[in-house]
Amino acid sequence: MVSATYFPLDLRFRRPDTFSGQLARWQLGQVSLSRLTADALLYRRTARHLANEREEQYLVTVPSLSDVAFLQCERDIRCPPGGFLIERGHEPYEFSHGEANDLWVLKVPGEALLGRLRMPERYCSLTFNADSGAGGLFADLLRLMPNRLPAMSASERSQIGGQLVDLLILAVAGDERVLTSNGSSVRAGHLARVEHYVRGRLGERNLRPEDIAGACGISVRYLHDLFQGSDLSLGEWIRNQRLLACREALGNAGDRRTIAEIAYDWGFGDQAQLSRQFKARFGMTPRDYRNRQLQGAARD
Repeated sequence: MVSATYFPLDLRFRRPDTFSGQLARWQLGQVSLSRLTADALLYRRTARHLANEREEQYLVTVPSLSDVAFLQCERDIRCPPGGFLIERGHEPYEFSHGEANDLWVLKVPGEALLGRLRMPERYCSLTFNADSGAGGLFADLLRLMPNRLPAMSASERSQIGGQLVDLLILAVAGDERVLTSNGSSVRAGHLARVEHYVRGRLGERNLRPEDIAGACGISVRYLHDLFQGSDLSLGEWIRNQRLLACREALGNAGDRRTIAEIAYDWGFGDQAQLSRQFKARFGMTPRDYRNRQLQGAARD
């Protein structure tokens, strides 16, 4: 059950003969929420488990009863109740709690974070506040979800899942410990300004590197350099942000805009351009994606 809900793991029980645990799971579009209440456990993900993995996945875990320990890439952290941590599925790790625990876990595909959190693996060596601010609101909403979900359609649940990811990013993206790790704080600050500027102007079809660099007070060469070492160039990242915005609009049953209007509003030259790039990115046309989402909502 644990492997099916998260991904393949080995489990080691402190008291196998008397172990007790319960696992519940809810699907929220491309993300899933689960609640795992269990006696002491050690979860181990090894290189053997990664052999057939293709898509990057992250787990965001909020412990409620006792501390959890997490070891990944030689970074050993402990997260008490009142905090949360992020686990990367594409690297071996150990996760354990020595006492009974109540864990709320959000499973997030890597593509949901692509371009929104620069190098998401940096966030896996830290614990974050789940008692106040955006992190507190994020944890509160996880616990409220199960009682509200039965009355929601598939489309509404998908939108809620996207909003939980938005709130997660808000809670962790500005953490100074992350900004100053794996690079200088000056470089990280420039990158944050660039991403903020671009996200506010994705609908501008003629968004040029020269405009971005000038608005952020850097050279065009340095602008492109900021994106080196990541999976996407500046142009690829902008295109991906537009595609994600269009996919969100197409999956919203309450959005009455035509596909052409959505394409235009998010910076594409026309519907044909969006269709080509959307199919290349997501494996189906915008029309097919919208129809599939509407059919899922109708079944609910």
